[in-house]
Order: sequence, then structure tokens, then C-alpha cells
Amino acid sequence: MASLTPLQHRAHPDADLQRVEAALREAATTEDDFLTEVASHLIPAGGKRLRPAFVIAAALSLDPNGDQSERLTDEMVRGGVAVELVHLGSLYHDDVMDEAETRRGIEAVNHRWGNLTAILAGDFLLAKASELAASLGTEVAELLAATIGHLCEGQVRELQLIYDINRNEEQYLQAISGKTAELYATSCRIGGIVGGADRSVVDQLTEFGHAYGMAFQVVDDILDLIATDEELGKPSGNDLKEGVYTLPVIRMIAGGDPIAELLGQQLDEEIRDQARAAVIQGPEIATSIATAQMYVDKALSALVALPDTPGVQGMRDAATNLLSALER
Repeated sequence: MASLTPLQHRAHPDADLQRVEAALREAATTEDDFLTEVASHLIPAGGKRLRPAFVIAAALSLDPNGDQSERLTDEMVRGGVAVELVHLGSLYHDDVMDEAETRRGIEAVNHRWGNLTAILAGDFLLAKASELAASLGTEVAELLAATIGHLCEGQVRELQLIYDINRNEEQYLQAISGKTAELYATSCRIGGIVGGADRSVVDQLTEFGHAYGMAFQVVDDILDLIATDEELGKPSGNDLKEGVYTLPVIRMIAGGDPIAELLGQQLDEEIRDQARAAVIQGPEIATSIATAQMYVDKALSALVALPDTPGVQGMRDAATNLLSALER
């Protein structure tokens, strides 16, 4: 997904993320070579590092000179690495549940080393995230622990409704709030805390992060339906195949579309492609894009009272750009 980094108005955004990358590799390094290899497997495959970037941008949101590289502190980097480790750990666990073969264009950890190793490596990454959060103080430690809990709750809500053609929009929104939006909200909140912002500003940053995360997941779910395998780095239409019915599909079913007759069970590739084509041709993609835009607007409104610093400009532009990934 071609999302703009919220660090784009920094003088040296690549250098910022290089510091995060180095600290991320260090955090995944252990005395056991095998565990280091497994825990580090997805790091070289990249990823946009959006969550660490939001930590940094939020931390510098009140700094009028926040485009200067020396403003980036070790605490900001550690906060960014902590949230990225939670994200990576959750990917390891997600791939086990999805029986995924690839992730970010490379072999998934569970496919290469097996489910047990993938689960343990994911647990290790979550533990390292908690360790880093604890180094930033009790509030950050409690916040990250609660976020991991919300992430699990969101994933459980989704699992409970696998292959359920009666899944409704409220259930969908609750699930993505926990499994995606909470971690973006936490990224921005940790940034505000380590940046020393007042509580009202921390709350505004948190509100931005949550709304951004909601929009991000709706966009991601739409892309799973309309993008190619190459664009996604994984098979397109996989949510349909695995019975995870996202917003466009939920709306089609609610509208009485005959697509419901194809769903409710695991699909082979032929039926998956047939169902996917039906969704693409329907109006629900457009209405779902409108929902994503509504969350983008909500995110932008959360920043209205904040000064026009490089950090705030970057966050605003990242949100505004989210829907560009859907342009075809």
C-alpha cells in the first residue's frame, strides 16, 4: 500500500528510519543463533515502518524545529521499535492462523520452520516489545500491554465469525478497532508521552491514530479484493477464501446479493475468483472507500488544534494520502 510516511517533512527521514531499523535488528538478536534467525526473518523483507514513524512524528508534533535530525531521541526510537515488534509478533501469529505461505514476498516463518517455532518467535518479539516499553516508564508499559490485549480481542472477534455470512458492520468495525487501529493509536500516544506533550495533546494524537488505523484497515481490506498478488506480496482475495468477510462483502450480503450463495465455506481458487470478481463489479467497493474517507476526515479533525509543525504536517499528509493506494 503506497502510504506516505509521516516523517516526510523531516530533514532526513531515511536516517530516522535507519536508526529504527538498527535498533529493531538489535532487539531481535539473542544468544541463540536459531532464535535470532527466526525472530529477524521478516525484518530484511522491509515493511513501511509506519507505526515507528508515527511514534516519532507524534513525539515531535509540538516541536516547530522537528525537521532536524538531532531532535530524535533514543526514547523515541525505543518507542518506535516497541510498537513495531508488537506488529511483527502479531504477523507471526496471524500467519500461523492463516496457514500463510508467504509474507512480504518471502516465505512465511510458519511455512519455513513450522507453527510451533513461529508461535514461540512471535511470543519472543512481544516479550522484547514489553521490555522496551518498560524502559520508557510505567505508563508506556501498561499502555503497550493493554494494546496487546486489545489486539488479541480484535483477532478473536474475527475468528469467531469466520465463514459467517451474518457478520455485520458493527462486528467488523469492532474487530478492526482492536486488531489494527489500537496499535496505531498507541503509536501516536507513546510518541506524545515520550515527547512530553500535555495530556490534552496526547489524547488528540491518540484519537488521530485510532481513526487513521480504522481507515488503514478498511483500505487494506479493499486492496485484498482489488489489488494483484504482486502488489500485495501475498495472494489477493485471500480474505474471501479464508472466510474473513470484510466491509464490501458484508454490505453485498446485507443487500441481498447472490454472492452469499458462494460463501459460508472455504473456497477453491475458481470460486474465490468468481466471488472476488462479483465484489469488484458491485457498488460496495465505492461505498467502502467512502467509509475509509470518513475515518480519514475524523483523523484530520483530531489534528486541527495542533500547530503546523513538521510532525503534524507529516501525520496529516499521511492520512490524506491513504486512499491514493486505491486509485486504479
